[in-house]
Amino acid sequence: MFIQTESTPNPATLKFLPGQTVLETGTADFPTADTAEKSPLAQRIFAVSGVAGVFLGNDFVTVTKDDAVEWDHIKPAVLGAVMEHYQSGQPAITGEAETGGHAEHSGEDAEVVGQIKELLDTRVRPAVAQDGGDITFHGFDRGVVYLHMQGACAGCPSSTLTLKMGIENLLRHYIPEVLEVRPVAA
Repeated sequence: MFIQTESTPNPATLKFLPGQTVLETGTADFPTADTAEKSPLAQRIFAVSGVAGVFLGNDFVTVTKDDAVEWDHIKPAVLGAVMEHYQSGQPAITGEAETGGHAEHSGEDAEVVGQIKELLDTRVRPAVAQDGGDITFHGFDRGVVYLHMQGACAGCPSSTLTLKMGIENLLRHYIPEVLEVRPVAA
């Protein structure tokens, strides 16, 4: 098994590509080791000293390290953990993965929210997945879209620029009701 790695815009995060499906559908974000109980893969990766977060996508695993360690020191152990997991035959996750961004909306904003979700799913999420992350919809209120950034996008130095210049401009262009985009914590 050959696992490729790619850098991301976030220097604390690396994207690992095992060449196999990681999750059939959705994504799974494990910002701490305590949240990884439903993922044998994430548990193995968190066993590596210096790992601060794990994010699972369709065909990639994004790992965030502590600031105190260097990638040169933990990358071989993370690669080993991913390889060991795939050799074990265990699933990446037990139970259902999140599908990302399904906060329900009804009433007068329902049509606008549908348009926002459609643009996020077709234009934004595939682009941020290339960088090892995901963005999920959390709400729309008085012209403000609330989004949650995961994986490499969480804590990325360029995440504010991505939100404001990229996503906000895209949504405002196609949906006049959108005035602003703001991040939310999990």
